[in-house]
Amino acid sequence: MEVKRRFSLVVLIFVLFWSANPAIAQHEGEASHHEAVEHGHNEHGEAKEEKGFDASKVIFSHIADSHYWHLFDWNDHPVSLSLPVIIYHPEKGLEMFSASKFHHGHESYNGYHIESGIKEKIISEDGASIYDFSLTKNVISMFISVILLVVIMTNVGKKYKKNGSMKAPSGFQNALEPIIEFIRDEVAKPNLGNSYLRFMPLILTVFFFIWINNMLGLLPGGANFTGNIAVTGCLAVVSFVVMIFSANKHFWGHLFNPPGVPLGVKFLLVPIEIISLFIKPIALMIRLFANIMAGHIVILSVISMIFIFSGISVYVGAGFVPVSLAFSIFMFFLELLVAAIQAFIFANLTAVFIGQAIEDPHHHDETVKI
Repeated sequence: MEVKRRFSLVVLIFVLFWSANPAIAQHEGEASHHEAVEHGHNEHGEAKEEKGFDASKVIFSHIADSHYWHLFDWNDHPVSLSLPVIIYHPEKGLEMFSASKFHHGHESYNGYHIESGIKEKIISEDGASIYDFSLTKNVISMFISVILLVVIMTNVGKKYKKNGSMKAPSGFQNALEPIIEFIRDEVAKPNLGNSYLRFMPLILTVFFFIWINNMLGLLPGGANFTGNIAVTGCLAVVSFVVMIFSANKHFWGHLFNPPGVPLGVKFLLVPIEIISLFIKPIALMIRLFANIMAGHIVILSVISMIFIFSGISVYVGAGFVPVSLAFSIFMFFLELLVAAIQAFIFANLTAVFIGQAIEDPHHHDETVKI
């Protein structure tokens, strides 16, 4: 059973790379006349160089957001789901159409065209500033994760309502109960004290939302949702806003008027404290973004080495396949662990920052007396 699982994982990883690689269909087409290509390698060197494997294009096309959900390539043509484009133009007003109208960036439509790159965006050909509300790959992935969370949590909640606490949990209820208790006992209570129940919905929502999106991003063809700095930035802003509006007078007093500090030092210390206040959400944003994006890049980079070495020699590329797949499988399992750890760290630091903002004043007074 374990061998079957490992084999399935290898197949899934290879399919992921196959679907992301626009040059593989070319190699497949050339396989039938492999001897002729091998014999005329020098004569056709320029053609191969033009259509060769572009690792950076494959990697960045995977981690970047897009108006298409790419599935695989067939005969050098991408097979993908064209997502809805919703644009507001100052003069034309609101316009809605399918991204298929752009033919993967090869054609313009109704005065608009897609500008490819690390960040894919729609440009108006008349130079006007437009507002893009399109349902991109990351947006669709977010909707999928939210629907999954609502369905799972609603079913678990119904079971608790129906069976109460006297009946042993089963199914997802049995799987989620220890996780929720862990977040409550190891994250909320130590950092939030008696106020932990007030913030438990936020902490649990942040944890499960990040975790499920991290996991979905590891599926073949999955979106790099939490590896997008705009997404992690929004999550950090939510934590920051809750911290600011929950802060008590004791917190603000220590921020703008640190007790027991000479007046001259306060002019130096207060700006530092204010800067540190804004560094907290920035740290949350960058930590999650960097770790998730790095994991995707590492896995794709290792698999890309097969095709990079194949450009040098078919035998070298084939020889590197076991090494590449073995390391990719190791990285995949490592990323499964990272997916949970990063969700835990974000939830834990959110609880820590909120706990500092709602801390009671008596803690400081007792320290001074001692």
